[in-house]
Amino acid sequence: MLYHLAQYLQEFYSGFNVFNYLTLRAILGILTALLISLLIGPKMIRKLSSYKVGQPIRDDGPESHFSKAGTPTMGGALIIVAIITSTLLWADLGNRFVWVVIAVMFLFGIIGWVDDYKKLVKQDPKGLASRYKYLWQSVFAVATAVYLFKTAAVPAETQLIVPFFKDIIIPLGFASYVILTYFVIVGSSNAVNLTDGLDGLAILPSVMVAGALGIFTYLSGHTGFASYLAIPYVPGIGELVIFCGALVGAGLGFLWFNTYPAMVFMGDVGALALGAALGVIAVMVRQELVLFIMGGVFVIETLSVILQVASFKLTGKRIFRMAPLHHHFELKGWPEPRVIVRFWIITVILVLIGLATLKIR
Repeated sequence: MLYHLAQYLQEFYSGFNVFNYLTLRAILGILTALLISLLIGPKMIRKLSSYKVGQPIRDDGPESHFSKAGTPTMGGALIIVAIITSTLLWADLGNRFVWVVIAVMFLFGIIGWVDDYKKLVKQDPKGLASRYKYLWQSVFAVATAVYLFKTAAVPAETQLIVPFFKDIIIPLGFASYVILTYFVIVGSSNAVNLTDGLDGLAILPSVMVAGALGIFTYLSGHTGFASYLAIPYVPGIGELVIFCGALVGAGLGFLWFNTYPAMVFMGDVGALALGAALGVIAVMVRQELVLFIMGGVFVIETLSVILQVASFKLTGKRIFRMAPLHHHFELKGWPEPRVIVRFWIITVILVLIGLATLKIR
């Protein structure tokens, strides 16, 4: 909205032309979302505490987690509000990519909110039944995929780009595009949710991946940079750098309260929404495989759960002491902060590898 106001005011004062620069608006998006998070955070935590929306702790989990029982959760709503508000203020609201990512994040946030509400308010330990959760995730992901395919303006929007190889570009038909997009969005959403088990473990990797995706969106939306780097040029995709910046700001603001020892947890409302947002951005910027690299911590956490369940059902034995993987290291005696920081360091390395695909081609 402020972007459009600046557009109007350009007629009277040329200085407002500065708001045409994506880089400036991305910075303003980061700062706005950060400020919103820091200002609203304390009030939200007090409100959640008054509603007694406390985190239940598994009896079979690490003993160090027992002291976390009752910590306010559903704090992911703060992240969503900060991101959407900042994006609406600084982004071009005539851009379809902006509305797609806002819609996906909001809809997946609703799924998470219902799950959290059932668990914490209704005291239903099962929360939203898995079949309904995956049903609605599938509906929203498939609808998004169909919309993006049907509204694609250039062939690059429906091509699979293989990292490190500039000449390997695979055109996707309708079915293959929808299937790939479905798995990226739903997989990313659930992967972030599985990783969200320690204080700050999921939010900072989400921030780092969002920041890197913001770089990809900016470069892919610029004809000169896209041509020089041999990456797909997608008209209008650069506007997503505002959303990515807002996610970075909101995530850092949330981390202020979520860092060890956490004052609030994001809950499914935040984890499912953030994961879906990262997934759909990667799809729109045509960097699904790079997301797989940069989000390696999320991938490993998810695989650890899959392997643990499969092993136990097939052999009756567990591969890890506990899944997801971060609990395995806790039960081996690693202090929680050590697990968190080491996973952060791994994410930094993986994000740098992902960014290296821009030049190593």
